[in-house]
Amino acid sequence: MIDALHDAPDFGVEPAAHLLSALAAEYPRDAVFLAVVDPGVGGKRDAIVVEAGGQRFVGPDNGLLSLAWRRSRRRRCWRIRWRPRRLTTSFHGRDLFAPVAAALAAKRVPRGWLEKKNQPDTLLADRDLAAVIYIDHYGNAVTGLRTSRNGARLRVGGRSVEFAPTFEKAKSPFWYENSMGLVEIAAPRASAAKLLRLKVGSPVAWQRSTR
Repeated sequence: MIDALHDAPDFGVEPAAHLLSALAAEYPRDAVFLAVVDPGVGGKRDAIVVEAGGQRFVGPDNGLLSLAWRRSRRRRCWRIRWRPRRLTTSFHGRDLFAPVAAALAAKRVPRGWLEKKNQPDTLLADRDLAAVIYIDHYGNAVTGLRTSRNGARLRVGGRSVEFAPTFEKAKSPFWYENSMGLVEIAAPRASAAKLLRLKVGSPVAWQRSTR
């Protein structure tokens, strides 16, 4: 068991979907992901399992798993029919999703727990998200941009920031491609989020190079 991320943006289904898609690329094909960002817990949204690229994702049908679905050619979806004896209305991560994820990981899913479904009900657009989607405790701001542009500047927090390959070579806030393949904004020995007044949802945009 690996806690890939435990501080996803509060109520932020779309930014979390982009984080999940990027994180999943670092795991093996048979990995099982328990993913819960679920502001509609206990409501009408469905509970699903998605298989995409050999990996399986367990969570709410609110868009969180939709990028994993959209970005895979080989994919399947199931509705979770099983319900525990005690299912609280506010903690489906513990009561419903975790037991299903454990059964999938153990390859011992009881008959009748899952029912085939054509696709998730809620599908987010399969595009890069031009916004900050996560800020770590250093103040580095991860964006939903997958494609880096060498030599380009990034407009963020009312400022234009340049690319730098490493923290050592940067003298002010800069952007680089992080370990998940996403564009990240940072500052050498400082918090880029504080310097640029960034928060989750802050917009970012590419600028043409003036060189």
